[in-house]
Amino acid sequence: MKTTLHSVALAMLLYAGAALADDMPTFLLVMKDGRLFPEIIEIPANTRFRLEVRNEGPGAAEFESRELRKELVLAPGVTRKLVFRPMKPGSYKFFDEFHPETAQGRIVAK
Repeated sequence: MKTTLHSVALAMLLYAGAALADDMPTFLLVMKDGRLFPEIIEIPANTRFRLEVRNEGPGAAEFESRELRKELVLAPGVTRKLVFRPMKPGSYKFFDEFHPETAQGRIVAK
C-alpha cells in the first residue's frame, strides 16, 4: 500500500511538472540560408521561456549566444528546443556561428 501511494504521488508530481512546462511561453526561430527569422524576438522579462529553433536550410546551423551561454548545433531539417531562465529587461545578442556576417539576432526582454 505504501509503495502504491508513493507511486501515485510521484506520478502526480511528474504530471504537475509537465503541465507547468506546457504553460511556458514558446517562441520560434527559423534559421535558413544564413538568415534568422525573426531577427528580433521579444519575450516577457522575468519569465522562463522556451525557444524552438528550426533549421530549414540545406546546411548545418548553430544558434549561439555568448551573453546567455547557450549553444545549439542543428543539422538540416532539425528542430530543437532551448529553455531560458528568466531574463532582466534588456537586449541579448545571438547569431548563427556558421553565418556570423548575415545571421545576427537579438532577444529583447520587456
